[in-house]
Amino acid sequence: MSKEAKYEKKFSNRVKRTMFTDEMKKDYTILVPDMLPIHFKLIISVYESYGYHMELLTNRSREVVDEGLKNTHNDTCYPALLVMGQFMEALKSGRYDVNKVALLISQTGGGCRASNYIHLIRKAISTEFPQVPVLSLNFSGLEPDASIEMTLPIIIKLIYCVLYGDMLMTLYNQCKPYEINEGDTDKMLDRWQKRLGKLFSTSKDYTSTKRIYRAILKDFATIPRTKEKKPRVGIVGEIYVKYSPLANNDLNNFLISEGCEPNVPGLLDFILYFVRNCQNEKEIYDKKSALTPAYDIAYRIMHKAQRDQIEVMNEQGEFFPPHDFDHMSALADKYMHQGVKMGEGWLITAEMAALAESGTENIICTQPFGCLPNHIVAKGMSRVIKAAYPNANIVAIDYDPGATKVNQENRIKLMLANAKRP
Repeated sequence: MSKEAKYEKKFSNRVKRTMFTDEMKKDYTILVPDMLPIHFKLIISVYESYGYHMELLTNRSREVVDEGLKNTHNDTCYPALLVMGQFMEALKSGRYDVNKVALLISQTGGGCRASNYIHLIRKAISTEFPQVPVLSLNFSGLEPDASIEMTLPIIIKLIYCVLYGDMLMTLYNQCKPYEINEGDTDKMLDRWQKRLGKLFSTSKDYTSTKRIYRAILKDFATIPRTKEKKPRVGIVGEIYVKYSPLANNDLNNFLISEGCEPNVPGLLDFILYFVRNCQNEKEIYDKKSALTPAYDIAYRIMHKAQRDQIEVMNEQGEFFPPHDFDHMSALADKYMHQGVKMGEGWLITAEMAALAESGTENIICTQPFGCLPNHIVAKGMSRVIKAAYPNANIVAIDYDPGATKVNQENRIKLMLANAKRP
């Protein structure tokens, strides 16, 4: 019996879906939702070196929200609505051959409903586009019959994508607000994304992280910048809305236009948070599995990679590095238990405390509709962080289909007025 026949038999009582086969790789375009543009472009370059053709969706029109509202129920969280809307808008737009296109969605495998987006997407497209396969990108063994290729070499490259993506995002935010010649920072970012993409496909030089870090730092340091000191504004919150320009109404660029320097914690922090939670299964709940030793090894490797990045940035001295995750988790321990792990859980507290402690006292907490853990933790702990750091200037901004961009920006401007006050 073929793989497709076995699959059809196993899931005969569920929404009918189309399998993505190896033969489809050369002809199909795989659409990727817009969450982390810098990181995802690197990830796309990795998969293109293995014969896949991917495209990052960038449509941020109201039509995306409307499609999401039409194709999800009213209890769906805002990130799910936007991902659904972006996919449906793309399929209906005429820009793609719907008989030669597939969709890719990531799954964390945690308690967040994000792990179930894939089922909502399949149900939504089953009527109009039943021929479109929906693939999963995950490290948790979910969707074994519909996961995109995830070999050890690919996993290793994806980890490096996170490391380099975090550095590029950090340097972009520290250069863009101060550039003298408009567009210099964007050109440098584009240059390094292309250069790293070639490294991933042509050699193993991408593993020489310290050498590449130094080269990236050297190039970004050549960008002519003003000596002006602008207020730093941290962005924390639910992972999708924190990073996605579609979800947060291009918050990063809005802050730059308002004379601020955005400070966004890296994606590696979220991955380390996820791994730490897996370790805590043993420490807190006495739940040990065959994977427990692997989580310990993974944490040590990735945390060392983070420390290497911090070391090189401190050595260079012109840009400030990310926070050490061990220090962040220690800060979180002062205010809440690491057993609070649903959604972004204790990570939000850790990020707010680390930002406030290191001088980024102005913090925006992005809150999407329908993300209960985020609302409870972020709003509950912001008062505690303010008590610990009296100068902390924290504002929670709600993002949902009914929230207007003008209202969101006005609330942020009010917060910035306090930030710029002598």
